[in-house]
Amino acid sequence: MNNASKADIRQVPDVPTPTPDTLERVRRHRRHTLELLTVCAVGLVPWTVLLAVTLPAQYEVHQWRVTWVGFDVLLVLSMAATALLGWRRHRGVIVAAVFSAALLICDAWFDMSLAFGTDDVWSAAALAVFAELPLAGYLIHRVMAMISLARWPNVEAATRLTE
Repeated sequence: MNNASKADIRQVPDVPTPTPDTLERVRRHRRHTLELLTVCAVGLVPWTVLLAVTLPAQYEVHQWRVTWVGFDVLLVLSMAATALLGWRRHRGVIVAAVFSAALLICDAWFDMSLAFGTDDVWSAAALAVFAELPLAGYLIHRVMAMISLARWPNVEAATRLTE
């Protein structure tokens, strides 16, 4: 590598080793978060079964237009935030991209499930297969690539964080 190439490489400072108090606080927050997620996941099982048994097969909805337009506005704002944060090279782009991907997957699911049994199912399937799901997959792929480039604490600190 020549001197000009060496000068172009940014020097990333070493990540400081966390203090024992910080490590304990991180362990405690991690444990509490995982406990909360476990309780929520377990609690959703009976709720989902109850919905499957009690919800009517058909339901006349009100505010259909407001619901769908509102969802699409949320999707537009999410994608715009992802683009803006990406252009600004802000690390918040990761959260925005994951949120956009989740909304795209939800949009594909709602479109397909609500169009099932109608002539609209083919256009919903085409939109899901050729637009929504590929874009969601691309965003998730890019997020994973960005995360893999992140600098993590040294191995010793990382081992202590997961204990």
